[in-house]
Amino acid sequence: MTAVVYWFRNDLRITDNPAFAQARHRTNQTATKLHAVYVHDPKNDAQTTWGFERIGAHRKTFLAQRLQDLSLQLKTIGCELPELHGSPQDALSAFCESMLTKQIYCEDIAAPEEQAEIEDLKDAGLEVKTLWQSSLLEPADLPFDVQNLPAVFTAFRNKVEKQGLKPREPRKPLLLGEDLPESAAEKHLKHYFSGYFALTYKLTRNQPMNWSPDEHFSTKFSPWLACGAISAPMIYAELKRFEAERGANDSTYWIWFELLWRDYFRFLHLHHGKKLYIKQGLGSVDLAKVPDNRQGLKRWCEGRTGEPLVDAGMRELAATGWLSNRMRQVVASYLIHDLGGDWRAGAAWFESQLIDYDVYSNQGNWLYIAGRGTDPRGGRRFNPHMQAQQHDADGVYRRFWNSN
Repeated sequence: MTAVVYWFRNDLRITDNPAFAQARHRTNQTATKLHAVYVHDPKNDAQTTWGFERIGAHRKTFLAQRLQDLSLQLKTIGCELPELHGSPQDALSAFCESMLTKQIYCEDIAAPEEQAEIEDLKDAGLEVKTLWQSSLLEPADLPFDVQNLPAVFTAFRNKVEKQGLKPREPRKPLLLGEDLPESAAEKHLKHYFSGYFALTYKLTRNQPMNWSPDEHFSTKFSPWLACGAISAPMIYAELKRFEAERGANDSTYWIWFELLWRDYFRFLHLHHGKKLYIKQGLGSVDLAKVPDNRQGLKRWCEGRTGEPLVDAGMRELAATGWLSNRMRQVVASYLIHDLGGDWRAGAAWFESQLIDYDVYSNQGNWLYIAGRGTDPRGGRRFNPHMQAQQHDADGVYRRFWNSN
């Protein structure tokens, strides 16, 4: 019996996983064996050029929990999830050789490092079938070629909404009657839409202290989306069900709005690729020789800048692996525009710390704040004093984190 290998990357789910369904369909057609794997690459344990670990403890813990969830789901369909260690090329080559196959299925990720991993596998003689599946909208359904992506998000959103584009329906597991255990991600999704939280989302999303599981100022979908434990179409389907039952308003629209921003950062990668990773980004000014403030970076990472709101945010991030959307903008702005830090260093620190790290959104948001992306304003500076007055007027957030 021949075999097919499915390599889970940032798609740690069975429900609404078109690439995994494709691999299962292939095995059912040809009576081959399906093997699922996950690869732990040692480069993720190495130090970055900025002097800190590439993936921190919070991210590692969250990943381990999601892999455990996925493993339990796979067992219900008779599939194990061995966790391999090594570079994808070495680990998957050895695994495929042991299973007497050269066929690998996986999701397509449009970031340079992830693209290089696929090329390495092909260079090793493996047959790799990739499928794009991480966006809400399909690139082929857009009212323009992705290479003609509008230069700013608002133009992108207007064209999408004018065309009335809708995402695909979430796909069930391939075999009918399969009773999969509900994952923690799916439980969170259903819990959020079981209450009325979505009706106030736009009003509360920028409140700084919002990570407590008992608080629903934000949706907190991003950690589950980042590792692929749920998909964007799954969220959209629940959102539309909620609106049909309880009504739609500006806040429910804003959930769609944020999912579109997430898509836009993905499509930017399909359009610009490696340009999004150089110091000057998409800007016309060469920043290669502009010095960056390494001492300021260290103080920023440790929450010792002397700016109370920024320090509170950085300490929350270090303690929890989370920051509200507004606090991310505030601390990113401070590193770039007040401390003269390299935006790529800040992006690397967020990659290390955030449990909802997503390569597309992280890169896109840092470029946006730095003025090296597609923002027509040429960067965004957030005044921390004004932000504190607007979002922490009573000082509770600053006192809580700066007293620990």
